[in-house]
Amino acid sequence: MYSLVKYILLLFLASLSLVSCSQKQGDKIKVGFSQAMTTDDWRKQMTSSMKIEASLRPEVDLKISDANNNVGKQIEDIERFIADKVDVIIVSPIQSKPLTAVVEKSIRVGIPVLVVDRKIDGENYTAYLGADNIEIGRIAARYIISHSKGSGRIIEITGASGSSPAYERSLGFDQIIRENKRFNVVSVIHGNWEKESVNAPLKNILLQNPNIEYIFAHNDRMALSAWETAKTVGLENKIRFLGVDGLNSVNGGIELVKSGVLDGTILYPTGGNEALKLALKLDNKEPISKNNILNTIVIDHNNAEIIENQMDKVDQQQVVIESQQGAIKVQEREYASQNNLVRLLSFFLVIILSLTIYSIYSTISISRKKKQLERINQTVVDQNNEIQEMAKVAEKSNEAKLNFFTGLSHEFKTPITLIMSYVESLIENEKIKGTTLIDEVKLIHKNSNRLLRLINQLLDFRKIEEQKFTLRASNTKIYDFTSEIMINFKGEAVRRNIDFQLICKNKNLELFIDNGLMDKVYFNLLSNAFKFTPDNGKIIISIVENQDNTVKISCKDSGIGIPENEISNVFSPFFKASNNNKNSSGIGLHLSKEFVLLHHGTIELKSKQGSEFVITLLKGNSHLQPSEILNKAENLNIGPNLITDNLDIESDLNDVHIISNAEKHSILIIEDNNDLVTFLKAKLSNEYIVHTSDGSDAIEKAMEIVPDIIICDINLVDKDGYEISKELKKDLRSSHIPIIILTAQSNKESVLKGLQSGVDQYLTKPFSLSILKQSISSLLFNREKLRYYYTNNIYRIEPESKFGYQEQTFITKMNDIIKMNVENPKFSVEDLADKLSVSRVQLYRKVKAIIGINISDHINNVKLEKAAELLKSNEMNISEIAYSLGFSTPNYFSTAFKNKFGISPKEYKSSNSN
Repeated sequence: MYSLVKYILLLFLASLSLVSCSQKQGDKIKVGFSQAMTTDDWRKQMTSSMKIEASLRPEVDLKISDANNNVGKQIEDIERFIADKVDVIIVSPIQSKPLTAVVEKSIRVGIPVLVVDRKIDGENYTAYLGADNIEIGRIAARYIISHSKGSGRIIEITGASGSSPAYERSLGFDQIIRENKRFNVVSVIHGNWEKESVNAPLKNILLQNPNIEYIFAHNDRMALSAWETAKTVGLENKIRFLGVDGLNSVNGGIELVKSGVLDGTILYPTGGNEALKLALKLDNKEPISKNNILNTIVIDHNNAEIIENQMDKVDQQQVVIESQQGAIKVQEREYASQNNLVRLLSFFLVIILSLTIYSIYSTISISRKKKQLERINQTVVDQNNEIQEMAKVAEKSNEAKLNFFTGLSHEFKTPITLIMSYVESLIENEKIKGTTLIDEVKLIHKNSNRLLRLINQLLDFRKIEEQKFTLRASNTKIYDFTSEIMINFKGEAVRRNIDFQLICKNKNLELFIDNGLMDKVYFNLLSNAFKFTPDNGKIIISIVENQDNTVKISCKDSGIGIPENEISNVFSPFFKASNNNKNSSGIGLHLSKEFVLLHHGTIELKSKQGSEFVITLLKGNSHLQPSEILNKAENLNIGPNLITDNLDIESDLNDVHIISNAEKHSILIIEDNNDLVTFLKAKLSNEYIVHTSDGSDAIEKAMEIVPDIIICDINLVDKDGYEISKELKKDLRSSHIPIIILTAQSNKESVLKGLQSGVDQYLTKPFSLSILKQSISSLLFNREKLRYYYTNNIYRIEPESKFGYQEQTFITKMNDIIKMNVENPKFSVEDLADKLSVSRVQLYRKVKAIIGINISDHINNVKLEKAAELLKSNEMNISEIAYSLGFSTPNYFSTAFKNKFGISPKEYKSSNSN
């Protein structure tokens, strides 16, 4: 009984202690401070000064939250302060408008709000503390006007859009500049307070306008970035830079002024301690002004050192104060801990005694339950392992199915290539033009194209699932783009008497779109519209600009529409409406939505008296990432240069010239599809000597015949096309041979892998025969240009030349060997081939392919070049030179010399001795 009374007494004392502590804590004034971020020096100083002020006031409980420059998090922090019922809220807004609602909410529940540094929209806050940003802008302008000695041309770099300091500083700056006509703001760069936002736009402006006198940046970080950018173009000493903040820190405004980087900086006081003082006045219901303005000054080379010394002294005093406060807090904590230790020890002793008794009882019970739980846990583990195994099996099965259909789709492209190529040949055949057969052939061609588009949709669906699509948007006139696509459907509209219109008030309206992806979106929408619109119906495309910087593209038809309860499922993959009795893959609209989402747009369906699909896209390109935008050079280069994907260009198959075998180039076709090999051989044999390989002996055959060009598939029986290309390009005997990859694999990874293998051209199936022929001709023409270069510079090629081909290394090495043995009469072609580690036949073929002459003639040319040098030196007579260079007789030497240089050795020697 005595123990029980003692236990209750101790619990009572402990509860009294906890209540006492909570009462002391509850008596404090709770102040919540929502900081924009604490990573920059200016806000660090604000937070530090506020903490020091709070440490001097024991009645204050200061809670600081860092939003880390995230507006959403800052709103959550303020909501948490409201929920905690703090007495006063201090806010340093990231942006003005987004925080307006939550600040008004705080005012409504009776919590005063002190806004520091930046204002919110409207006047619904208790008080504002900060520098007069309009006056800062004016001070900057007056400083520039009073110190200007040059052109008066100015660049202004503003803070983040939506920030009140940025807006007000620009407003004040503009007011003063406009009053003086000699000064002109050449350009305004909209930064985001950070250095990275300045470099690229400023560099472009400086390159176009080097005669800039002043750059005014809204903070010192952007001003330093402006100076660094100007330094890259050599203008850092011609332009004067003015910033705002004036912090006494590393790379702060004062240090930059002292080092000569900045001409001046405008002090932007943090006001941390003043903010806390005003907050306490608000809690005490003392009257204060709505707007409390902090004073500022201009810091330049005249006063930078003085202000720095003053700030250093203030910092030292703050450090002393902080250390003293820290010591006091340590003492308080020691006292509190010792005072509570006795109470807690007594309390814990009672608890330990009680727990000891309870633990004895629990140990027995737990041991029983432990065995039971172990059995249950093992069962759960076994079941979980089974589920994971089943999930892996299901995932592998699903992946295998997708890979099967993707691979099958790729395999379809080869027969479609043959069908479309032969059909194109029939369309161009004069014998069937004008007959009824031509319509049937065109029908085959049309349905082949349709089949190809369906296959591409399957491949696109796979890419969307794997998130492999990358947006490549370019500035496009949307009216012209739409009109070009509509041309493909005009014939169907006329045949079925469908009213097919395009309505657009602004024909010059431009949008940033990926033409390839948006073409597929249009095609899917128009295909569905024509499929479900009856004869004599109506299909209208309208393009409308909205005031919210968006454009709506509507495709409306008078077809059967879609049941209202199924509209939400329209964009799901493989969905088919209940009133749709026509064949459909069910992925077209799903792909269309995904492509629109890649553009950061939306697509929706309205179904009343037909269907209306509405695409909403943003104007401009600010919503796109830099990697999603094609620059002008890339936009101009879009076309069939290196990679040609499913080009539907009519082949000029009748323009065939019969060339004699002596004039023909040789082609090696590496392909395991016999039908495609037969087709290519039939189409190319008139112009080229065609050799074939199924891939099993590709490298051996290439080394044997050394063709002028190689056409290679990727999926082959032994090695794939990548491996074959890589081996041929690495081998000196075949490195000069151009390689064209001809494959059904058109994804980005396959193309990149092909380029890394060293291929010269990458064409995808189905391909246009005319494009293939032109690619062969272009590569051979480029090879001829290279041969011309080597022929005319064969004796002047230097190892350090940047021409960049293995052929250059080969020619340089060969020339060096010949020159080293030019006076050796026993040196032969076989010796040269042996030193180059190639056979005599391969040496003949490679030299002939590169420089157009045989190796014997080339060796003689090198000897004759050496003879010309010896004749100039006048140290040997003609006979001695002839024999030293391995010529059989002086007469033969004289004949060969005259054939090369046009004059006899004697005449050459005489002309160079004068």
